[in-house]
Amino acid sequence: MNLLVLHGINLNMFGKRDPAHYGAITLEQIDARLQALAHELGVRVECFQTNHEGAMVERIHAAHSDGNQGVIINAGAWTHYSYGLRDALAILEVPVIEVHMSNIHAREPFRHHSVLAELVRGQICGLGVDSYLLALRALASA
Repeated sequence: MNLLVLHGINLNMFGKRDPAHYGAITLEQIDARLQALAHELGVRVECFQTNHEGAMVERIHAAHSDGNQGVIINAGAWTHYSYGLRDALAILEVPVIEVHMSNIHAREPFRHHSVLAELVRGQICGLGVDSYLLALRALASA
């Protein structure tokens, strides 16, 4: 099974950005934890991060035909307003799980709404790196 993990805008700054909400873990450490769990579960994971919305949309378009059986996405701030990203995800025919390190529902009001939520199989938030790991387990067992 091939799975794709998409990290959105500013997520390359994990470990430096707002540790009260995101902790001290870096994106590289998150990706390493995902790879270790993927190995344990017998699946393959590709991780992709960009701060450019068009590049993210292009990677989602490629996911339509590149053999991935599921997608995990943390779109960062794009979660709350990017209809372009939402429309790209709507093209996919595989399960998508939305994740967030922090609890978006316990933060600023603009973060409470996800334009992606109605498209995804599930949403996991507020559990730090475990949000990603639980999503990986869910897709691997689907």
